[in-house]
Amino acid sequence: MRLMNVLLSANSWIIFYQEQSFRGDNYECSSDCPELSSHLSRCRSVRVKSGAWVLFERPNYLGDQYVLTRGEYPDYRHWKGNNDSIRSCHLIPSFSGTFRIRIFEKPDFSGQMLECTQDVNQLSDVWSPEAVHSAQVQDGSWIFYELPDYRGRQHLLERGQYRRFGEWAAMEPTVGSLWRVRDI
Repeated sequence: MRLMNVLLSANSWIIFYQEQSFRGDNYECSSDCPELSSHLSRCRSVRVKSGAWVLFERPNYLGDQYVLTRGEYPDYRHWKGNNDSIRSCHLIPSFSGTFRIRIFEKPDFSGQMLECTQDVNQLSDVWSPEAVHSAQVQDGSWIFYELPDYRGRQHLLERGQYRRFGEWAAMEPTVGSLWRVRDI
């Protein structure tokens, strides 16, 4: 593992607000939190001061995922949320270096393989199989989007091996685009 390329995230910071447009009770967070409902009953807006974060609709990092980078999100629709239910969050480690992922058309790293080092906004332009059944993240963290142009359900894949699409919490092997997670 290239530890020198992983930046310390001690200054990463996110603020959750109970109401839209950064109003109402709020909760500041600088690390993973498996249960946000003890701090807020709902989350209608978010400010990401630094770092890249994945928000989950259910406690313990379950449910639909939303990746947010530095910026302001005055309403849950700005992070493409379905509702105001954010129940846990995970800080994605910052990474500087080469990003690399391999995707495979079949489970257990078999069938056709494609290696990517850049974002791909329409996977069908460079990948002929209709599905991605397994993946190996060799460097960095990546987001699989269900649809082209970074739309639809999101799935975070951090460094490691994913033998089947269920291991990245997908219900189907549909990937329309993929994006490198960077603290922009």
